[in-house]
Amino acid sequence: METVLTLLLIRFAIIAALVTVVALALFGIAVHLKRRGRWDGTKQRIGPMAVRAADMYARRSQSSARGSWTTRAAKSAAKRLDEDRDRDCS
Repeated sequence: METVLTLLLIRFAIIAALVTVVALALFGIAVHLKRRGRWDGTKQRIGPMAVRAADMYARRSQSSARGSWTTRAAKSAAKRLDEDRDRDCS
């Protein structure tokens, strides 16, 4: 029993470390783009894709938990990325 718990703990630690590394890499890329002045163009290209991905995620997760916090978070993040495009069209 102790071995199983140890293996589960190690697996969790590896997954947490990978998620942290990916988040840091994405943050580093965003900072690099912002410093080079390319963040706005990248944001305009990513915005519509993020909205479509959030909508697809919402449709997929609707069957299990309607209105879950993850769906709301995904839609909020996508809307945040796409908000500048909405201002330009008005």
